[in-house]
Amino acid sequence: MVSVRPQIAWKNVAMPLIGIAAFLVYLYLFHVDVPEIVATVQTSDVLLYSAAAMLIFVDTFFYAMAWRTLLVYLSVKLSVLKAYLYMWYGTFMDLIVPAESISGEISRVYLVVRDQGNHVSGKVVASLVAHRLISMGVGLATLIAGVDLLLAEANLNSLVFNLSLFLAGATTLFLVLLLLLCVKKEWTLKVIDCVFGIVRRVSGGRWRLERIRGEVVKAADMFHSSMKEFGRSPRVVAVSIILSSLSWLSSLVISYMVFLAIKFPANFQLWSIVLVTQAITTAIKSIPIGVPFEVGLPEITMTTLYAVLGIPFNVSATVTILTRLLTVWLRFFVGFAVQQWVEVKAVKASLSF
Repeated sequence: MVSVRPQIAWKNVAMPLIGIAAFLVYLYLFHVDVPEIVATVQTSDVLLYSAAAMLIFVDTFFYAMAWRTLLVYLSVKLSVLKAYLYMWYGTFMDLIVPAESISGEISRVYLVVRDQGNHVSGKVVASLVAHRLISMGVGLATLIAGVDLLLAEANLNSLVFNLSLFLAGATTLFLVLLLLLCVKKEWTLKVIDCVFGIVRRVSGGRWRLERIRGEVVKAADMFHSSMKEFGRSPRVVAVSIILSSLSWLSSLVISYMVFLAIKFPANFQLWSIVLVTQAITTAIKSIPIGVPFEVGLPEITMTTLYAVLGIPFNVSATVTILTRLLTVWLRFFVGFAVQQWVEVKAVKASLSF
């Protein structure tokens, strides 16, 4: 009998704890007053913090609908509920697999193809690539807007400015390269040939890859046809951009509300600081550097950026901890529950045949 009892692998728990330990060491090295942080958390506004927690679900919903809009346009039927659940599933995979830039997308391709068959794989990949392009574009616009606002207030540290400039340039370069791969079909075929050539050499020619390569090339043809379809429908792309922007706005409001929850004075400059910090952190944590569960480095980055931009260090650390409790741990447990539920349903469906 197949067991469907929910389980969490020890490595999925151990590695996040290592990341948290690294963050605590960071706080210790900078002589952060931990008791003061605990006291601040104890006096925080529970109602505001709960509202910020609810926005996590709103953020994920808008992000899922931005993807579903693109997918449905390509005639791949996916209900609102399934799109939402698959987004949570992908979020969970992003958190536990140290390659956030691709793991969530791969899991969503797998889920849709498992439901509907390999014939839609090219369309699913096209929807995810277009979604990634839109999300990166929105993130880049947010970063530029935040830097402009801080420059207007003459309150931008040179380190943050240079880091923002570097990330904006790197993001733009990646966007251009990704767009060229979407447009240049021959480039995609060369990449496919290169990958299969490497696999063939590694296997010593023992693996028969012709049939698999044929399927991949067929999916690539469908992918490029789908990307052309998006080019002919700016209205669909515009709707996805709006939904992605609403998702971004929700994530920014979450951080802002955490500041309000600990009774930190709210002002327009705080919005600029949140814009820049979240845009930079999102860009950095999406780089697959082998840190599982995205714990450790993002916390250190957020705390440092807030402090450099003028937020007291203890406040920076407190806001970072409270924010990451929502954006990592709440998402982890909700995503885990969804992942287990989706897999249980799949197992039950397979056993019924």
